Amino acid sequence: MSIPYAVLFDMDGTLLQTERLSTPAFQRTFEQLRQNGLWDGPTPDKTELINILGMTIDQVWKKLLPDASEEAIQAADTFLIKNEIQLIHERVTDLYPGVFETLRDLHAKGVALFIASNGQEEYIDALCEEYGLKPFFTDLYSAGRFRTRTKNDLVAKLIADYQVQKAAMVGDRHSDVEAGTSNGLFTIGCDFGFANPGELDGADVIITKFPQILDHLPELDTVRQSQT
Repeated sequence: MSIPYAVLFDMDGTLLQTERLSTPAFQRTFEQLRQNGLWDGPTPDKTELINILGMTIDQVWKKLLPDASEEAIQAADTFLIKNEIQLIHERVTDLYPGVFETLRDLHAKGVALFIASNGQEEYIDALCEEYGLKPFFTDLYSAGRFRTRTKNDLVAKLIADYQVQKAAMVGDRHSDVEAGTSNGLFTIGCDFGFANPGELDGADVIITKFPQILDHLPELDTVRQSQT
């Protein structure tokens, strides 16, 4: 399969208002670790928990559970994904305004859409299922699924697997901008997620509302022409 044009989306802080889900999920996880005698430290504060969004799960635990045993880290993996999926089904959060409609419109125009996230495979799958996004995406790429070390590696794999000729990367963290630029993609930074001041420097375009991506994808005209 060769794809002439695609748009790749990060999940947390780009499509989903993640802090309303991830913060309680981590808080429950740390409480469970202490209850099971696997960790005796405090629960990180909300700022710390927001700052780790966008990292791979290995990077998360290195940051939040320094010097923890392998048993504790494996238990944390298990507790966290169960807590996240439960909270997803409880609908404690939502997509950012305009996400569903914009993805639907891009899909209807024939654009190949992908998720490219550092999240866990089960987490990404559950989110896309719960919010009705699966029909819009060609594939869901995650670090949890492919065990990639960085977002750069994940995006490179996606581009190679699908022989994508040209693409845009949409995300809210520096890792998204870096993954896009290192793979020769047009980059759109989302300044409504968790980006710190200056974090999106280097993006080709920065948007403040999700539907604005439609104004910055000139290749849409080419996609339409190729279908006629």
